[in-house]
Amino acid sequence: MSRYRNFGLFVVLAAVWGSAFMAIKAGLDYFPPVLFAAIRYDVAGVLMLGYTVYATERWRPRTRGEWHLVAVGGTLMIAAYHAFLFVGEQHTTSAVAAVIVSLSPVLTTGFARAFLPSERLTTLGIAGLALGLVGVVVLSDPDPDNLLAAGMVGKAFVFVAAAAFALGGVLTSRIEAQLPIETMEAWSMLLGAALMHVASAALPNESVAAVEWTPEAIAALAYLAIPAGALGFLIYFDLLERLGPIEINLISYVSPIFAAISGWWFLDEQVTPTTMVGFLIIFAGFCLLKRRALARELPRIRAVVSR
Repeated sequence: MSRYRNFGLFVVLAAVWGSAFMAIKAGLDYFPPVLFAAIRYDVAGVLMLGYTVYATERWRPRTRGEWHLVAVGGTLMIAAYHAFLFVGEQHTTSAVAAVIVSLSPVLTTGFARAFLPSERLTTLGIAGLALGLVGVVVLSDPDPDNLLAAGMVGKAFVFVAAAAFALGGVLTSRIEAQLPIETMEAWSMLLGAALMHVASAALPNESVAAVEWTPEAIAALAYLAIPAGALGFLIYFDLLERLGPIEINLISYVSPIFAAISGWWFLDEQVTPTTMVGFLIIFAGFCLLKRRALARELPRIRAVVSR
C-alpha cells in the first residue's frame, strides 16, 4: 500500500509543480514578475512557518551555522531562482521553462564536483554534463544574428535560475548544521520573499500599483502559494525521506510533461519538436551523470512499477 501511496504522491507533486509554470505564466499578465514571486513566498513562507511551529521542535534557527543555511537557501534557492524564473517566463512558454529547469540536477552535479575536488567527474560524467548543456542550446534554438531577442533573453534568465538553485543545493549541503528541513525551508522562504521585495522596489515598473487584482490573478497567486508552494514542499519532504534523492530527482523530468499539458490546455501554448528534443538530450545527460545510482535503484523501481 505504501508503494501505491508514494507513486500517487509522486504523480501529484509532478502535476502540481509542472502546472505551476503555467500558473506563473498566467499570473504574469497581472503582476510585475519579481513582485509576483515575492508575494507568492510571503504567503507560502507564513504557511510553512505555521506548519513548522506545529510539527517540529526546532521552529527557528539558533546557531550561526543554521542561519548560514537559511541565508544560502533564501538567497539562491528562493530569491535568485524565482526572481530569474519569473522574469524569464515573460518571454518563453511554460514547457520550455520547465525543461530548462530540469537541468538543475545536472548542474548540481557539476557544481558539486567544482566545490568538492575529491569527487572528480569521469569521462562519462563530463559527457553527461555536456549533454545537458547541449540540450539547453538545442532548446534555445539561438539565432546568431539576434542573440538578444526577447525569447533568447528569457531562456537565458531561466537558465540562470536553474543554475542558482543548483548552486544553492550544493552550498547548503556543505554547511554543517542540524536544522529540520521544514524549518530551513520556512525561514528561507521568508528571507527570499524579503530579498525579492527589496529587488522589486529597486526595479522600474515593479510597484504594487501595477498589480491588477482580478479573479484570475488571485487564482494564480493562490495556486502558486498553497498547492505548489507550502503543500508541494510538504509532499516533497515526505517523498524525499521515503524514496531518497535519486528517485525524487526524477520529478524534474516528469514535471515538464504536466507543464506542457497545462500550458496547452489553459494558455494555448504549443510544444515544438525542438522542445521535445532538448528535453530528451537533457534527460540523457542526467542518466549518464547518475548512471551508477540509477543502476542501483532500477531493480526497486521495476518492482514498484510491476506491482
